[in-house]
Amino acid sequence: MLSYNQFNGKLPSSICNLTRVKYFFLSNTNLVETIPMCFGNMSKSLDFLHLNGNRFRGPIPSTFSKECSLRSINFNGNKLEGKLPESLANCSSLEGLDIGNNRIHGNFPYWMEAFPQLRVLVLRSNKFDGNMSPSSLTNHPFPMLQVLDISGNAFVGSVPERYINNFNIMINTTKDNIIGNSIENFFRILLEMRVTLKGQHQLLERLLEGFTLIDFSSNRFSGSIPCSIGNLQSLRYLNLSHNNFIGNIPSSLANISTLESLDLSSNSMDGVIPSELTGLTFLTKLNLSMNDLVGEVPRSNQFSTFENDSYVENFGLCGVPLTRKCKEETRPIEKEDDEDEDEFIDGFGWKSVVMGYGCGSIVGIGIGCRVPRYGKPRWLVEFFFGVEYYKKKKKRRQSKATPTQRRR
Repeated sequence: MLSYNQFNGKLPSSICNLTRVKYFFLSNTNLVETIPMCFGNMSKSLDFLHLNGNRFRGPIPSTFSKECSLRSINFNGNKLEGKLPESLANCSSLEGLDIGNNRIHGNFPYWMEAFPQLRVLVLRSNKFDGNMSPSSLTNHPFPMLQVLDISGNAFVGSVPERYINNFNIMINTTKDNIIGNSIENFFRILLEMRVTLKGQHQLLERLLEGFTLIDFSSNRFSGSIPCSIGNLQSLRYLNLSHNNFIGNIPSSLANISTLESLDLSSNSMDGVIPSELTGLTFLTKLNLSMNDLVGEVPRSNQFSTFENDSYVENFGLCGVPLTRKCKEETRPIEKEDDEDEDEFIDGFGWKSVVMGYGCGSIVGIGIGCRVPRYGKPRWLVEFFFGVEYYKKKKKRRQSKATPTQRRR
């Protein structure tokens, strides 16, 4: 292992005479020029070929042998160009391929679907394009894949569901699947890859136990996010940001109980944030910003820890931690005030009518009894009983009066 040294210049062709070397690590130096084509011929004996973090340019060697025994190839962080060589299909024992941060172009390497032990596929920050969803001849593609990073390319179309449905490791991570035998442990220990975790670019110096990641960010994917992605119950990191996804956030994401980071930012997704997502108790990073989401932000469990930057530029969202209040928060108070006002108006009218009738009846009865008996007031007696009735009533009172009262 000669990594992290101050070598410069180019690799001599004589290095290809090392026909019995199994582990070739020459990463993070200042080597330039092209990778010698003879490395392809060395693939009969090599298990690990790591040349990452240099300044190699030109094409990837195209002479990988039919007896290729390579288990890990890492060319990340160079200036390599061209397409992936067809002869790389001979390396069906690969467990890891990392060619991220180069200038490789072409379509997605479908021929790698049948690699039975492939665990890590990193194509990030290249110039790949095309659709990933055409029909496939492989019944169970990528059965052991646990890291798929194709971010920073120009892939189009919908999310390839046929892959999602066959990521067995992400669907059901078990100790046997991840750890395996001692040879596989050696692969995990020697692996080195650069990925984006929780919004930060990080260098992983080994494949951690149970580590699972899907990063489709910064492409041109469109359509809706398939509900089947919720079947990946052992997925830890999911990044679908900076694409053209539309539709609602699938509530099935709540089934990914191990999810630690979810980034759906910079898309065109709409609808509400599913309340089911509050059940993701391991979620420590959430980014739903720059979409068209609406409704109230859930605030239970882990969601109570997320700040404003998780939701910015969703102008239809409201509630804590946003400054925009939801209409639902003030509606009960307004309704109560309206009810009180209606009750006051209705109650006042009803009570007034009852009281008016009651009082009116009492007064009416009193007056009704007084008028015939006393013949007063005169105008009312004459109105109801006539003038003659009033005169007769007056004569009766005079005849009953005492002499003294008459003189008066």
